[in-house]
Amino acid sequence: MATERRVARVAELIKREVSQLLMYEIRDERVGAGMVSVTDVEVSGDLQHAKVFVSIYSTDEVRRSTMAGLKAASGFVRHELGQRIRLRRTPEVVFIEDRSIERGSRVLSLLNQLEQQSKPAGTSE
Repeated sequence: MATERRVARVAELIKREVSQLLMYEIRDERVGAGMVSVTDVEVSGDLQHAKVFVSIYSTDEVRRSTMAGLKAASGFVRHELGQRIRLRRTPEVVFIEDRSIERGSRVLSLLNQLEQQSKPAGTSE
């Protein structure tokens, strides 16, 4: 088992490298169709598994297509991580869609609507 500090450091390295791969290396047009960003990476304590959370800004159809493209590219991503990050064993990479930014935006818009409804009609701030 790796220390907590090492796991966090490896997760940050993976996040940086996967972001670079998404921007410059992955040639699958499905991945380039939507705006994709890596929001977080969770690495297991034994450094054998990495969950890469991605946020995709686009329609539902493009999201599904992008996730399929990322799943297809996971072997390439793992190979590239093995070349770029020197570890005894390269972790297995799994992409997971992160919709927390979208949910947060929705909550903020609902709060703004409630605030507008609660103001009296004659006052303006």
